Amino acid sequence: MKRVVVVSQDIILTNVIYRALRDLYKTFVFSNIRSALDYIYNFMPDLMILAVAMDDLSTVDILNTLKQDPMFNQLPVLAILPDQFMFSGEDYFFAEDYIWKSDLERDLVTRVNLGILRSRRVVEINPLTRLPGNIAINRQIQCMLDKDLDFALAYADLDHFKPFNDYYGFSRGDEVIKITGRLILNIVKNRQPHDSFVGHIGGDDFVYLMDLDLIEETSQEIIDTFDRVIRNFYDPEDRTKDFIESLDRQRYIRRFPIITISIGITKVKAAAFSHYGEVTERVSEMKRYAKKFEGSCYRLDKRRDLFCSISISRGQGDHGTSPRCSKG
Repeated sequence: MKRVVVVSQDIILTNVIYRALRDLYKTFVFSNIRSALDYIYNFMPDLMILAVAMDDLSTVDILNTLKQDPMFNQLPVLAILPDQFMFSGEDYFFAEDYIWKSDLERDLVTRVNLGILRSRRVVEINPLTRLPGNIAINRQIQCMLDKDLDFALAYADLDHFKPFNDYYGFSRGDEVIKITGRLILNIVKNRQPHDSFVGHIGGDDFVYLMDLDLIEETSQEIIDTFDRVIRNFYDPEDRTKDFIESLDRQRYIRRFPIITISIGITKVKAAAFSHYGEVTERVSEMKRYAKKFEGSCYRLDKRRDLFCSISISRGQGDHGTSPRCSKG
């Protein structure tokens, strides 16, 4: 079932909404938008219903801040407004749709259904994790370059995921993908609530974009948390053995260790690049380099041409290594 988050301080209004939607959607109720944010960061809903009071400007401000974040600007919002609510020419209110309170019981289900339908048509969101996809990722990187902003880009990829998926089935494999996306999103947003970005390229590949001085500690936290969580997806006997037996790409049975995560990192000085393709190519190289090491780890690109506008030939310079590597 699709997830709907309801934010309302009006108990009567909340009860009306919950009764109308409980059989159609997984409905989660919060008394204020601040308390709802933790849930939204961890479990991206398909729609948010927000009841706005006449004098509740702080709620509108928080909503607008949330919707300006590239991570959450695709989250559809249905606002419930008091009948006396007045829009002025200076107001900006980032909600996709609204209902007058007096029309709620008549129009709510129709408006919610339309909002969910619109969200499903947004091709820039990965349908499994509800994270931005390739188009949004490339646009965000290019936007940072165009603004001459320095940033760090990380590319995370799961090791030994395919044999896990073959062994346990697609349903459990999808759960691993979803929990990985939630884990990365939660940690990145906790470390840097604003101006950070998490995207899902597809499959078991994710990217995240942060400030330069936060990327390494964040990546290590992602590794440490992932290594603790992933073991829960294995049956007890497989956790004890620390491996499963599954088919490799040549269709031979072999042993595969517990899934690990490899992260390649590129620190970008905007003056050194003009196109997002240059940055994504560089971070992809670092991801492939990280995957050569056993266990979960990150590898940081330390090649000098990242920090100046004069390019050097590929292969020169030191890729560098992370300070720690988890051997899982």
